[in-house]
Amino acid sequence: MGKMSISDPIMDQMGRPLESLRISVTDRCNLRCRYCMPEQEYVWLPRADILHYEELSVLVDAFTLVGVKRVRLTGGEPLLRRDLEEFIAMLAAKPEIEDLALTTNGVTLAGRAEGLKQAGLGRLTISLDTLDRERFEALTGHDDLEHVLAGIEAAAAADFQNTKLDCVVMRGVNEDEIPDLIRFASEKNIEARFIEYMDVGGATNWKPSEVVERVEILARAEDAFGPLESLAGRGSAPAERHRTPDGMIFGVVPSVTVPFCGACDRSRLTADGTWLTCLYAKDGRDLRTPLREGASREDLARRIAPLWGQRSDRGAEELLGGSNPREPVPVEALRGDPHLEMHTRGG
Repeated sequence: MGKMSISDPIMDQMGRPLESLRISVTDRCNLRCRYCMPEQEYVWLPRADILHYEELSVLVDAFTLVGVKRVRLTGGEPLLRRDLEEFIAMLAAKPEIEDLALTTNGVTLAGRAEGLKQAGLGRLTISLDTLDRERFEALTGHDDLEHVLAGIEAAAAADFQNTKLDCVVMRGVNEDEIPDLIRFASEKNIEARFIEYMDVGGATNWKPSEVVERVEILARAEDAFGPLESLAGRGSAPAERHRTPDGMIFGVVPSVTVPFCGACDRSRLTADGTWLTCLYAKDGRDLRTPLREGASREDLARRIAPLWGQRSDRGAEELLGGSNPREPVPVEALRGDPHLEMHTRGG
């Protein structure tokens, strides 16, 4: 069959295009954050199943054929994947990709930021939930706050622009630091984004009572800074953006209380080639098998397009509406299928 091309974006059942792809390049992580990896032991993806960079590159080409133009590398912790800069250079060379970003916990970023920039990485999102060393260690299981702070400085020195600072807010843990994190990020010329604590995959200890809702996040910011100005133009982005009276801008991702399913144009690819059309999806589609059986990028695109066309996922909205119960995935189920884990599917 001839080379596949599209003139119009492929829409799902809710009229959402497939424009954003998140690739989890590894399921491993060097932290054990309470909201993501709270258990003592994990079942990892078999190493033989992990896709090589050349294989991932073919899959990315297939996704660009059906409309993807934004790619974000995640994990686990993506900087644990050896020679990641080589893969970034592959992606940066693809003209169809308009935005190439990476999400990292920042622990090893200080020694990598310049190389990532030179390889062609466009943007960084750095996870940081507290500025307090003892809290950081209690939350992540490691005394690495100084390394993350050094990574933030290195990102600035490498001239990364539009850097985001992701903070998961948990009641009784760090909600009192919201103003401090806004100030810290603003001083570093980056934008803090506060994320409601989500009940996805490995959040086995999730409780509704620990969710600090959007309204409270905004109230704490207003108490500290005065009336906030809401900024327009959210589009398909998950964050609502706000500006303080003195010009500091921050975002809120109300994933639990005000889901953005209606505009969600993103899907996820795990390190072993499982494609998930929703963060809350119970299962995904195996793209590794046809890829390793010799399917071309056009063949793979022909598999992807109708599956996206059938998509009707709105996982967070269904949970909010009560049509699905909000119950953490049992540990036994997670050990039976590691694809259910947040650190495998790349939140």
